[in-house]
Amino acid sequence: MVTRARKGPTNSPTLRDRLLEHFAVLRVAITPEQLDTAVARAEREGLSHLAFLEAVIAEPADRRRERSIQRRIHEARFREVRMLETFDWLFNARSIDRLQIETLVSGDFIRRGDNLVIVGQSGVGKSHIIQAVGRHACALGHRVRYTTSAALLVDLTASLADQTLPSRLRHYGRPELLIIDEFGFDKIERSECQQAASLLYKIIDARSQQRSTALVSNIDFDAWADYLGDPPLVMALLDRLVDGAIILKIKGKSYRAHRAKRLERTSKASNP
Repeated sequence: MVTRARKGPTNSPTLRDRLLEHFAVLRVAITPEQLDTAVARAEREGLSHLAFLEAVIAEPADRRRERSIQRRIHEARFREVRMLETFDWLFNARSIDRLQIETLVSGDFIRRGDNLVIVGQSGVGKSHIIQAVGRHACALGHRVRYTTSAALLVDLTASLADQTLPSRLRHYGRPELLIIDEFGFDKIERSECQQAASLLYKIIDARSQQRSTALVSNIDFDAWADYLGDPPLVMALLDRLVDGAIILKIKGKSYRAHRAKRLERTSKASNP
């Protein structure tokens, strides 16, 4: 007579264990407790297979999406935290087209590779607007780089000295949106960088019809040649930058001057 050995308890993984294993392999950050909660909800509410799957992965997907947005914002190097939601639309309501600016946050101009040029005197909110548009672009998944004209030229001038200009041009050529703020803000472009026009042209030319460049200027186009001191090259730069670009010209009162006067009145009132 043959006696069969009695089988002991099996250690095979359960379906739940296998699912958690699969999530780990796919690097889906979900805990056993979160999976159990989703399963309990599916049983309680009678969710379809697709609804159950969405309940399982929605939260970790949202977390990863938010981390990606914050990483892109960090890499963009914005100078300030600026949102369109906090912009004072009433102060210069007659000179700022709110609908046109809010349309920019859709990111369509970036997907088309169109340039954006904002011209206006100091203090009318140009930097606020462009940084807000840039943050929205980051949220849409676009790589963005913010810099001032002076900082850009200091960087490129240094690259001439150590012969790394080609790599710096590639660096500034990668982002889907390059924001160059404060062009014409002071004389650094001309006084400290004799090749300012040439370097700016190289940047714009490298990105032309491939990536969007947003340039924010305190001076109108007809003053660029005098400002940079090289009329023929400036004309070539303008041709590359302005062709097919979205151009916003803002005329109005200065927010900063208004705030300064208000603070002065407040100070006098509190210290008679």
